[in-house]
Amino acid sequence: MSRTTETHTTPPLPWWRVRMLWLVLGGPAAVVVASFATLAIAILNPDPVLQRPVAATASEQPAVQARNHAAAPRP
Repeated sequence: MSRTTETHTTPPLPWWRVRMLWLVLGGPAAVVVASFATLAIAILNPDPVLQRPVAATASEQPAVQARNHAAAPRP
């Protein structure tokens, strides 16, 4: 009694038909697209430059300097 083993091999799928590949590549590709969208938003809508407040009179100058000193971050 001779036993023959028949192996049925399916042809390999092309790389673009493998679902796991799209899960692996899809995340980083979405991050790249989102980063370019964020860059476009940043370039098209820049933040305005704020002017420093200036004391109206010489007598207000110490108060403005004290406020600026208190608001400054400590090293």
